[in-house]
This record gives sequence, C-alpha cells and structure tokens, in this order.
Amino acid sequence: MGYISRHAVLRGFASESTIILGRSEIGEETFLDEFVCVGYPRRNKLLGFSGKFADLDDLSSGARIGRKCIIRSHTVIYEGVEIGDNVETGHHVLIREGSRIGSDSRIGSYAKLDGKVEVGSRVSIQSGAYLPHLTIIEDGVFIGPGVIVTNDPYPVSRRLLGVRIAREAIIGAGAVLLAGVEIGERAIIGAGAVVTRSVPAGMVAYGCPARVMMTREEYDEKRRAHEESGA
Repeated sequence: MGYISRHAVLRGFASESTIILGRSEIGEETFLDEFVCVGYPRRNKLLGFSGKFADLDDLSSGARIGRKCIIRSHTVIYEGVEIGDNVETGHHVLIREGSRIGSDSRIGSYAKLDGKVEVGSRVSIQSGAYLPHLTIIEDGVFIGPGVIVTNDPYPVSRRLLGVRIAREAIIGAGAVLLAGVEIGERAIIGAGAVVTRSVPAGMVAYGCPARVMMTREEYDEKRRAHEESGA
C-alpha cells in the first residue's frame, strides 16, 4: 500500500505502492516505480516515531525531483535531496539527506549515496558504487561498477575528509579511493586500483597503490587503436 502526503506536489506518475512524504515535489513526466520512497526522514527525526505513516509524513521536509526522471523500484530518497531533470536510478538505490544530483545523470542499481553527496550533470554512476558523506562528483564523470569511495582516514575518527572527482574523470570498476584524495579533470583510475594520493588532471593511474602510468592522451590513443582493431 502506498502513501502520498497531502502536502506533496505530484505532477508525474506514482505507482500504487509509492510513498511520498512531506512537501516533496515531483516534476512533470517523472515516473516513480513500485515501492519507491521519496522524502524519508533523517535519523534524528525517527527517534520518536510512532509507526504511523501520518506521523512519518509530519517528520519529513520532503525532497525535490525534476522533470522526466525515472526512479526505479525500491529506491529510497531521503528528505532534503534535490534531483535535476532527466535523471534515472536503477533498482534499490539509496540517496541520503542533503544530496544533490544534476540533470541527465544516471545512478545504477544498488548504488548508495550515503550522506550529503554532490553529483553534477551528465554523471554516470554504475551499479553497486558506494559514495559516502562529503563526496563531490563534477560534471561528466563516469564511475564504474563496485567503486568504493571512503571519507575517514583514521577509522573511526571525528574528522571526515571528502573525495573530489573533477570533470570528465573516469573511475574504473572496483577502484577504491581513500579519504581526502582529489582526482583531477579528465584523469582516469584503472579498474581495481587503490588510490592513496591525489591524481593530477589528465593523467592515468592504476595499481595498488595507484601510480601515474601515462597521460590521458596516450590512453585515448590506445583506446582508438583498440576500437579500430575490431572493425
């Protein structure tokens, strides 16, 4: 059974099992699939929750989703989230409070934005990626499946350091980015790499620990040769 708050503005389509809480706003032509939850309250508001949807609704400040989005089944979007136009999520995606996602971005199934995460426009986050609190991802970035970003250099500490991934960078499948590193514009991180220090713009790094191995121009030439060899 779904629930749509009397305070919510729904201009798109919501499935029968969708839950929309608080003053959430859903844009035109946006599709909310089965068992999607929009506007889920943050943790500190749940301590006195009585177990009724009406009470849960009163706790939530709502979330905002733009136009022509597709939010697939079992996605949970917390209160305070802002999502641009033409964004798609896969199934079982988690987007925590305060996160922002730019237009034309894609978030794969089982990906987790676990805290306040900034995602730019035209970003592709593949399935199973984990992005914690304070992660910043700029426009045009590709994040491969199973990538893990961290934010605590000395677990468990009281000082978190976010990771920044600059415009048009590529992070290969299964890479691990340690707290506080910066990936420069158009840089590439190879699959399975463990990134312990920042990578300059336009460089390609891989290995464990990751080291700079070539430039982006050399990588692009190798990619062109690979593509042409299969013609």
